[in-house]
Order: sequence, then C-alpha cells, then structure tokens
Amino acid sequence: MNKSLSTFTNGLLRENPTFVLVLGMCPTLATTTSAINGMSMGLATMFVLVCSNIVISLLRNLIPDKVHIPAYIVVIASFVTMVQLLMQAYLPAIYETLGLFIPLIVVNCIVLGRAEAFAAKNGVGLSALDGLGMGLGFTCALTVLGAVRELLGSGACFGVHLYPDNYGMLIFVLAPGAFIALAYLMAVVNKLRK
Repeated sequence: MNKSLSTFTNGLLRENPTFVLVLGMCPTLATTTSAINGMSMGLATMFVLVCSNIVISLLRNLIPDKVHIPAYIVVIASFVTMVQLLMQAYLPAIYETLGLFIPLIVVNCIVLGRAEAFAAKNGVGLSALDGLGMGLGFTCALTVLGAVRELLGSGACFGVHLYPDNYGMLIFVLAPGAFIALAYLMAVVNKLRK
C-alpha cells in the first residue's frame, strides 16, 4: 500500500511534470490562456497517460526491445485519437480552442517518458496509479497556470468575471505572460518542496 500511495502522490508535488521536471512545456505555455483550457488539456493528457500506461504495462513482456518506442507511440496515438474524436463529438467548443495541441499529446514527453520509465517496468496497478498521479499533477499545474493568467489578464477565473476587463494586464493573455506566470509558480512550488 505504501508503494502505491507513493506512486500516486509522486506526480502531484515531488515530481510534478510541469513545475519540477519541466516537461510538456508546449501545451503548458500554449493552452493555458484560461483555466478551463488548461484543465481540459490536462484531463485529456491524463486520460491518455492512464490508458497508455495500462496497455503498455500489459504488453511489456511481449514487445521486443528493438521496437519498444514505436510500439509505445502506436499505443499512445490510439488513445490520443480516441480523445480527439470524443472531444470533437461532445465538446466542440473546447476542441476548437485546443485544436492542434490535442494531436501533439502523442509526442508529449510526459506520456512517452512515463511509458518508458515506469509502465514498461511495473505491473498494471502501479502503472495506472502512476499515470493517474502524473496526470493529476499535470492537470493541476495547467489549471492553476491558466487560472492565474486568466485572472491577471482578463479579470476572470473559469469565465466568471471578478473585475472589469479594462483593469487586466494584457501581457498575461499573451505568450510572454505564460513564461512570467510559470516562472513565479515554479518558484512557489520549489519553495513549498523545500
């Protein structure tokens, strides 16, 4: 039980993919213009991470060493396609907003890295918990970053306006704001870790 709890909580703070390992920066910086966008991208990535970890863990003894990376990419791409089609069918507004970044989950180093480093070496249960913990850590990071950028940039959080738009700082809605907000959040997380 201790190992499974440690595996699950590992991605939340100690090895958070965004704030500690600094992985997956493309979707982190590009999709976090609002809290809902960050949360949606995080949840999509978490689904792919959990499902691909489970399948790769099940197939780990059947995949030859020479082709393990292409095999992992095929598994990951299958789940990304499922997420993309489901979002397109049931969440068209979010699909339109995230658009290009959904297929890029296939090459997200968090997903491929966890497949290689953890799922290929551990059982199904632990691999699922690892995917869930890392996915939750990634989702929380993107949601917090999106909320900070949305609040400072447009005076809203999850679309609820807290103060008038004209008091917002435009830089936080733009690309430089992503870097600034991420840097400060990383500093806060590093302080909390110590």
